Amino acid sequence: MTRLEASALVQPLVEAVITMLASIATLLCTWVIAPGPGPAVLAVVLSLSLSRSHMDRDLRGRLEAVVVLPLVAFVAMGVGLLLRHAPWMGATAFVVGMFLSVWLRRFGSMARRAAGVIALPFVTLLTVPHVRVASGAAIPTWLVPVLVALLALLWVTVCHVSARRLKLLPPLPAPVVMPTPQKQESSLRPDATTRMAIQMAVALALSFAVGYAFFAERWAWIVLTAFIVHSGNRGRLDVAYKSGLRVLGAAAGTVLAMTLTFHADNPATTGVLILTALFFGVWLRPLGYAWWALFVTLALALLQGFDAQPPSTLLWQRLEEIVIGAVIGLASAWFVWPVRSTDVLRRRLADALAAMAEAMDPAMAERTPARLASSLDQIQDMAAPFRASRRFTRRFRAMQPADWVDTLLACRTPAIDVITRGETPGRVRQAIGAARKALREPESLLPALQQLRQTLDA
Repeated sequence: MTRLEASALVQPLVEAVITMLASIATLLCTWVIAPGPGPAVLAVVLSLSLSRSHMDRDLRGRLEAVVVLPLVAFVAMGVGLLLRHAPWMGATAFVVGMFLSVWLRRFGSMARRAAGVIALPFVTLLTVPHVRVASGAAIPTWLVPVLVALLALLWVTVCHVSARRLKLLPPLPAPVVMPTPQKQESSLRPDATTRMAIQMAVALALSFAVGYAFFAERWAWIVLTAFIVHSGNRGRLDVAYKSGLRVLGAAAGTVLAMTLTFHADNPATTGVLILTALFFGVWLRPLGYAWWALFVTLALALLQGFDAQPPSTLLWQRLEEIVIGAVIGLASAWFVWPVRSTDVLRRRLADALAAMAEAMDPAMAERTPARLASSLDQIQDMAAPFRASRRFTRRFRAMQPADWVDTLLACRTPAIDVITRGETPGRVRQAIGAARKALREPESLLPALQQLRQTLDA
């Protein structure tokens, strides 16, 4: 491992430790007021969700979370009861909830943050459909999700604020408002966000139907996989990439879970193994989605256990269900109002170039690199599928979108240096303009981006 790779693991390690401290604190408080596996799982999942969404970044975010989290947790409990007692009604409610978690992203930053929190409590229903509280609990069952959500918000806020004051975590940058592109909507072809929400709903509906019809009590793994491959959908190539990694990571995670289960002969040991798996998943997720898939599958397998069936039998059953869920998710992305990942990438490239042009416009009174950095971060987030595609198609496909990504990302440091110094060089602005025009002609985009990089370097 190089020194650069080692340093890239340090900050995620610190974040993973702080996230797990908040999760464990929430879990312990939850266990005191509401013993039982259901509230415990809800506590950990909500803590992970809050840590990743950063809804606690400021006072406004915390107030939003105080309103949104208890409501979502309460609704999720109701859907869990439906899944238990009226499965088809529960499945319908689940599909509608997950559709909204994607569709709401089109309504601004606050809606996007709320949508991110909506999704994960619903996912817990696939592992613990009914929040059962042990007898003798201090509070009624219907109030448990609300209190667990508030406890998660409290401990995540305490841990994050403390870590930033101790300088273990860097301060969160101010949220950057990205302009919403003006598009002429077509009643026959919805916008990309709506199409992705429809794809999610179709994939989940098919997963429930196939699961209920052919897999009886084992439908949850099919639905969970279909959800995961569509989560954060950035086009059909992204779904295909995550489907492959989901299958590979889940296969490794299930095999590892089968091995560990022989040694997890009591609930306490199983709980420690689950938390350890989640820790490694949170830590290594920035290195690749396959790591997250591996350790989350391991945690879910340990949580659900192997019941009375032989481990080898259940291993193959789970892999079968994961493959079926991945195929359903991939088919939905490919055939239900498909969204081309290249189109999504070009939109992100356009946003980044527009931010660069704005930051170097001499007519602008205040020029900062914040919006440019945020746009480049979004491009970086969707780079992996294109780079993977380039490895397999380089020999017979000349135009590689991954080359666009790498070239523009290489412009980050010199562009931010120019902006920070307050310069507005005419040659650079001309190169930016040429690259923006080339977005309409993909064949000429790479040479234009390479010219921009050379101009910035000069």
